[in-house]
Amino acid sequence: MTEEFHRIRRLPPYVFAEVNQAKAKARAAAEDIVDLGMGNPDSPTPPHIVAKLIEAVQNPSTHGYSASKGIPGLRRALANYYARRFNVQLDPDTEVVATLGSKEGLANLAAAISSPGDTILVPNPSYPIHQFGFIIAGASVRSVPHTPDEAMLQALDRAVRHSVPKPTALIINYPSNPTGLMADLDFYREVVAFAKRHEIFILSDLAYAELYYGSRVPPSILEVPGARDVAVEFTSMSKTYNMAGWRMGFAAGNPRLIAALTRVKSYLDYGAFTPIQVASTAALNGPQDCIEEMRRLYRDRRDVLVKGLKQAGWDVPVPEAGMFVWAEIPERFRHLGSVGFSKLLLARARVAVAPGLGFGEHGDGHVRIAMVENTQRIRQALRGIRAFLQTDNGGPAEAPKLPAELVKE
Repeated sequence: MTEEFHRIRRLPPYVFAEVNQAKAKARAAAEDIVDLGMGNPDSPTPPHIVAKLIEAVQNPSTHGYSASKGIPGLRRALANYYARRFNVQLDPDTEVVATLGSKEGLANLAAAISSPGDTILVPNPSYPIHQFGFIIAGASVRSVPHTPDEAMLQALDRAVRHSVPKPTALIINYPSNPTGLMADLDFYREVVAFAKRHEIFILSDLAYAELYYGSRVPPSILEVPGARDVAVEFTSMSKTYNMAGWRMGFAAGNPRLIAALTRVKSYLDYGAFTPIQVASTAALNGPQDCIEEMRRLYRDRRDVLVKGLKQAGWDVPVPEAGMFVWAEIPERFRHLGSVGFSKLLLARARVAVAPGLGFGEHGDGHVRIAMVENTQRIRQALRGIRAFLQTDNGGPAEAPKLPAELVKE
């Protein structure tokens, strides 16, 4: 019984593990590492949400099993959010289900609608659960371009014509993790028309809906007339309200997909702890000025980070949304790949980032830099990066070498 389990064999090695191990080793040696790798918000949950949690948890009646699909008040609160934010009217009983974070919802819906051999269309690079949720469920993944433009639409057309069997579902994620790209309603209209024409479901990940920095406001695919015939959308409390550890998210849209997810969840969990659901209801229904404060915080961090990287000679794009900078690896380091470059950056600059390979093979020329430290720590990271870029490359023609202790045997 030495053979690995079938579903585990389908998963590649966790590429973030090498950087995480090197980071842990450095910290064990008392080195000060600025961690810009994991997208884990560092700000506290707003006080009024915490206060509602405390109030609810002091009521013994909330200590038992909760509702797997979400308590009614929470589902109504999410429907009200869609109404005021997107002008989309949802039935909280048939078109909304609460999830243990959007990641759990995506994985369980993948299990609900996939059969071994099904083909799923997934942008590459993209957030890992977008493809691996379906791979774990036994489906096959076909990569398409990650850009919300004609290139993706043409790739979708080719995929339908050349995939056997015909694709079952398409994953989209805008604002994107890791790239920060945004889509507009015209693109969503094209995608919805395509999906209807070919009878393909759409799973839209809108976890970063409220993290935007300019005049462009991320729309919902459910704003497109008729989208609910084919689409379901996932949202999350994690980034919007700094509630990552609370594990609260939602799926909304197509009643058939919502029913499938609800049924699978009914066998797997009893829902989030009721006080968390009560506090999440208070977050959605209560004052929203905390969201604008959060945007200002990340906008300031983004500006400091992007300006500092450019001054250090690392030209990176300015993200319009999200909490990451998707940075192409400087040319003289590209032969290392994203894992090797991330480990070198950790060793030389004392800065941890996420290797782009973890988001798909087409991400290997990039690293993802998370804006999850305050501006002072970001400036500290920038000083380390600047010194690294100025002293460690030895000129464009000389390739840097990995530290001996970090070379994989």
